[in-house]
Amino acid sequence: MRVADAESGASTTMRSERFHLWRSRKDRAVRWAIAVGGVGVIGAVVLIFFYLLWVVFPLFLPASVKSIGEHAMPGWAGNRAVFLAVEEQREVGLRLSGSGELAFFMAATGEPLQTLNLSRPGGSAPVLAAPAVEGQGLVGVATEAGDILAFRHLYETRFSGGVETREIVPVIDYPYAEAALLRLPAGVVTGVALSDSDDALLVAAAGGDLIRVNLAHKSENFLTGEVTIEPSVSELTVDFRVTALAVSANHRWLYAGDDQGFVHRYSLPDLQAEQVIRVGDAGISRLAMLVGGISLLVGDRSGAIHQMFPVRGADNSYRLERIRGFESLDGEIVAFLPEERRKGFLALAGNGDIGIYHSTAGQLVARASLGDIEPQALALAPRANGLLAAGSEGRLARFDIHNEHPEVSFASLWRKVWYENYAEPQYVWQSSAATSEFEPKFSLTPLVFGTVKAAVYAMLFAIPLALMGAAYTAYFMSPELRKWVKPGIEIMAALPTVILGFLAGLWFAPWVEEHLVDLFMMLLLVPPGLLGFAWAWHRWFEQREPVLPEGWEPLVLVPPLLVLLLLSTWLGDPVQALFFGGDLRTWLSNEAGISYDQRNALVVGCAMGFAVIPTIFSIAEDAVFGVPKSLSDGSLALGATPWQTLLFVVIPTASPGIFSALMIGLGRAVGETMIVLMATGNTPVMDWNLFEGMRTLAANIAVEMPESEVNGSHYRILFLAALVLFLFTFAVNTAAEVIRQRLREKYSSL
Repeated sequence: MRVADAESGASTTMRSERFHLWRSRKDRAVRWAIAVGGVGVIGAVVLIFFYLLWVVFPLFLPASVKSIGEHAMPGWAGNRAVFLAVEEQREVGLRLSGSGELAFFMAATGEPLQTLNLSRPGGSAPVLAAPAVEGQGLVGVATEAGDILAFRHLYETRFSGGVETREIVPVIDYPYAEAALLRLPAGVVTGVALSDSDDALLVAAAGGDLIRVNLAHKSENFLTGEVTIEPSVSELTVDFRVTALAVSANHRWLYAGDDQGFVHRYSLPDLQAEQVIRVGDAGISRLAMLVGGISLLVGDRSGAIHQMFPVRGADNSYRLERIRGFESLDGEIVAFLPEERRKGFLALAGNGDIGIYHSTAGQLVARASLGDIEPQALALAPRANGLLAAGSEGRLARFDIHNEHPEVSFASLWRKVWYENYAEPQYVWQSSAATSEFEPKFSLTPLVFGTVKAAVYAMLFAIPLALMGAAYTAYFMSPELRKWVKPGIEIMAALPTVILGFLAGLWFAPWVEEHLVDLFMMLLLVPPGLLGFAWAWHRWFEQREPVLPEGWEPLVLVPPLLVLLLLSTWLGDPVQALFFGGDLRTWLSNEAGISYDQRNALVVGCAMGFAVIPTIFSIAEDAVFGVPKSLSDGSLALGATPWQTLLFVVIPTASPGIFSALMIGLGRAVGETMIVLMATGNTPVMDWNLFEGMRTLAANIAVEMPESEVNGSHYRILFLAALVLFLFTFAVNTAAEVIRQRLREKYSSL
């Protein structure tokens, strides 16, 4: 028997040891799993941060200009270059010489391809050439005899033997015949400018104190396709020496620079003087139009560069304004080369220095030197990724330009920018349009403002309801009723936000628009009505037997709540007719000056608040409910009322948890996408008006990311918006954790 007992005890001991060993192994496995999971979450967040940084970083890399070759071109020496061009692939170049030769050549090797003679009356030598504004290869040429003519250089891509046998075939075309479009006295031409459109051709030339303009209307033969022009020539003698000339793309304005630093603006076609504005003390040396033909570039003999464009005033008249100045070059500005597809340009100084600028960013993107080449003509590739320079002694130099994101600067992202066709500097987000001359507007400020605005209105709606409901549920409500209320509110968190956004956008927003006065009456009647009913109920049963058990009082408020809602709806129309002229929305617009948009911050605040309430309520209710009962019992025993105990004992003790609930709710509101996307107008405006919409960072990313070009500026700026949102959330959560720890230390002694 003793042997059996001994064996039984040993067996029990062995089982106990195996049990403890197995439990110890499970505990270690769970600890490792939790540790690996936690480290994995932290690692994932860090990887997200560095991935966003990796995509965004190229936005801020500097541009560069690199020399990639130089050739001595046969037949070019001793024959001055008047004009130089290169096609989009940077393979074929064109040079117009002072002898009138149009020479096509291979840009990489200098190999001649084709040589033609420019068709010109009398064979007079070209002295000046300028590309047309938005001309698509159209070039205006002035000759020694004072004739102004135009030709177009085109490049046809052919695949005669398959894809691998691509051939670029250059073509010279004279779209307006070979006759002179305009004439000036011989030897006096100092400026020429062209602008071509579907219905008119504008040719302007100046020499000395004479300006002549031909605004020719075009007509096309429907059967033959032949284009004929009806010339309309006007001229003006001015009291200054014209040193540079430019025309707007809309054929409305002509700009002339003089040797005293003034820019003169004339209306077309009558050459009526409109305005004279002084740009600087040095004489104007070059004028040019940016892509789109709105902005005027002004360069002077001191190397200063300015951007100007007409601004519409309150009286509907236009004034030419100096918008911004750029970093100067060392020497007289002798050439401008506007980019064909962006609001950038290249400027050449007389000493061979070049500067690459972007107008919207307002900055010098890159600066370089042509070295010992004395440039006679420059050509900027259509994609602005290459440069050709024709120098003296027949030299041709090639440069590679790396300038992927010139429109990005601190000013263009965060400060007010004066955009074309705007009356003043503004914060604007407008990333795309249908035309290539569109000026992208990448200000993140209205998106950050919209994010903050949506979060603020959502929290204003959610915080009172969630915190008061949590405090009452945890401290006053009966346990039986709490078992139903708390899970019912928490299950609201499982409702997809896309459903809330759908309901807010398609049902709640139209309802608010039609019943705005009813909602206004609810805000006026429901809170004081419920408080009055609760006070009357308390006073009535203060000396009587209570009808309901303690903690079930919320059920009593349901009938008066419904009555007050119905009363608000019933009083809405009479109040609207009596005080607001029958229509509250019209009264807000006409009398109060408050615009009303159907999908506005009020709708978004209610919908997002509804989504945030369960999160704040659940965490705050747990924090209040977790306060030791001994603290509240001690407070009550010392004579404090239940409300005093809640305010001065329970809530301070639970404040770390309550603060965590608020921060988690704020994070949810800041990062919300679908509700804002569907329930607001997505207009990036900066207005605290409750009845205006907004666009948030998250919604903007969701809307525009599918249509952005991969690795383009728009694409990377959207990732920058995501990085800003990430850093904002990180900063808020870090600050919240610091405050929560201090609150915990402060009230841990209670």
